[in-house]
Amino acid sequence: MMNETVADGVRCIETAWIPMRDGCRLAARLWIPTGAEADPVPAILEHLPYRRRDYTRLRDDGMHGFWARNGYACARVDIRGSGDSEGFLEDEYLQQELDDAVDVIAWLASQEWCSGSVGMTGISWGGFNGLQVAALRPPALKAVITACSTDDRYADDIHYMGGCLITDNLGWASTMLGFGSRPPDPAVVGENWREIWLERLDRMEPWIFRWLRHQRRDAQWRHGSVCEDWSRIQSAVYAVAGWADGYSNAIPRLLAGLKAPCKGLIGPWPHAWPHLAMPGPQIDWLGESLRWWDHWLKGHDNGIMNEPAYRVWMQESVPPQTRYETRPGRWVAEAAWPSPEISARLWTLGSGTLVEETVERRELLHLSPQSLGLHGGEWCPHGVGSELPGDQRAEDGLAMTFDSAPLPSRLEILGAPSLRLKIAVDRPVAFVAARLMDVAPDGAATLITYGLHNLAHVENHARVESVTPGEEFETVATLNDIAHAFPAGHRIRVALSTSYWPRVWPSPAPVTLRLATGGESELVLPEREPRPSDAALRDLGTARHGPAGRSTPVRPPDRGARAVRDLNNGRTVLRSHKDRGRTRLEDIGGMTIDARSDSRYTIDDDDPLSAEHAVQYTIAMQRGDWRVRTVSRTIMTATETEFLLSATLDAHEGNLRVRARAWSERIPRDGI
Repeated sequence: MMNETVADGVRCIETAWIPMRDGCRLAARLWIPTGAEADPVPAILEHLPYRRRDYTRLRDDGMHGFWARNGYACARVDIRGSGDSEGFLEDEYLQQELDDAVDVIAWLASQEWCSGSVGMTGISWGGFNGLQVAALRPPALKAVITACSTDDRYADDIHYMGGCLITDNLGWASTMLGFGSRPPDPAVVGENWREIWLERLDRMEPWIFRWLRHQRRDAQWRHGSVCEDWSRIQSAVYAVAGWADGYSNAIPRLLAGLKAPCKGLIGPWPHAWPHLAMPGPQIDWLGESLRWWDHWLKGHDNGIMNEPAYRVWMQESVPPQTRYETRPGRWVAEAAWPSPEISARLWTLGSGTLVEETVERRELLHLSPQSLGLHGGEWCPHGVGSELPGDQRAEDGLAMTFDSAPLPSRLEILGAPSLRLKIAVDRPVAFVAARLMDVAPDGAATLITYGLHNLAHVENHARVESVTPGEEFETVATLNDIAHAFPAGHRIRVALSTSYWPRVWPSPAPVTLRLATGGESELVLPEREPRPSDAALRDLGTARHGPAGRSTPVRPPDRGARAVRDLNNGRTVLRSHKDRGRTRLEDIGGMTIDARSDSRYTIDDDDPLSAEHAVQYTIAMQRGDWRVRTVSRTIMTATETEFLLSATLDAHEGNLRVRARAWSERIPRDGI
């Protein structure tokens, strides 16, 4: 297999070794415009643990190849301890990872084919570390594109949200246990690939153990949370996400907090790049990103910074579905954020009603069944088999709900709705899940946005204070940012619950909520009036895709299913199967890659301690007679006082199991 090819004016180097300050070498795939040695060009870095040579190869070809054909040198680098890079990977966003990225940027800037200006890009993990590296201020880094990422690793990430434990925290840890268990490619690292692989396997520990040892917003989560000091970032930032993603809240915060130049773009998309995402509409993201790089890395005055800072897809009302091909709506924009054009519209919570006038105070009681939440969809939809929230009527029938009268006219909102609540609960540890629905005249209820609020986190997420059972107090629950248009004739619904499975790990005991209505509890909606200027926004174009390398599908992806079974004993089991299919990559010797996961969520309606989340992740790789496969399994349960974790990992070479690892740990609950 050749290490270097030339096509369409781009020289592609399959593996380049980049030395770090401590002597460790990282493996990179490079795309360099021909002639760049004589006429240097800016460089773009993407720094990920997802294996540049095989797993992200086809996507990388399309994006980095496009930028290279338009005058940029691109580097897709395996993070230390992942893919073919040397060293060990022991957690996400460690200081070692960020320091390595600084070294890579310096290396890129020093190459004869580089002009000395560097940009950093990435989605999810790569979006996270792009912001974090920018906060370290490497001199050559001029601009960042961050997609589907967060500025706050505790309050708004897959680990914890609103002080609540996201159940898919375990799923993410299981994914990384599977991803991290794969060997380097023998065609790259040579005959010692097995020695490297076995050493990695012997040093592994499931990251869920580390994450659950930190249930408050402590140093573990403050590290890498760029909101700790906005002034650290001086590079220009373009932040991108979708309303169906788990990370859209970060964009308005970045716009409000950063002193550096910043733009924000939110479409209807899930956890995916805007030219690849479904639901659409997809846009010409490759062209939009090129405008950004041309302005900040080449100094072209192309007008991108004269456009509104914040552009979002105002979603129209749709019948609730778990999948959409496209989401109707239109683009709207704000010159800055927070916007003075957004006004607060107040609604009072009454006895099942939502009104814009004061009503008599009453006290309402509610106890949620533990399975409430099954129709909420996935926390962060992405990839094969992703599921959006379905019709909420079944959920709403189990929750405490408040409905408006049919709206006399259209109402558009943009921002973060919030609830001021006067409540009491009967347990020292409890949370409230709040949902906002668009209810059609036929009764169908579409989930618009939601929020989670751990009541034991009274002042901030760093301090836990048990709630005094029965004592009334006031609190504010903030929902996720959203843009949505409620049509005339539709109703607004607020739903409150003390469980939200499987999105959130349940409280130690069933919780009864007491809510004071009338002027004591209110909904605040961020209203935005339509403007003629929205129709004059620049067209974002139609998605285009750069050519990818040669590949052959061996087995198609399986969309999977999320099936619920109700047994006679009141137990609910939800299963999710995702099969990414099997693909042969012809450009690296016909290697085939195969990945699939199975998740099971189990709970009894009257017993939060029956909750169990189990995940199995299987990854297989093959080239000729070389065959490897890893199978990881993780299980999480809990008592009133502890989380119980167990995990296993089996690694196979051919038909031989070469490693079998097992771990277990009991971790005290800390206000969760």
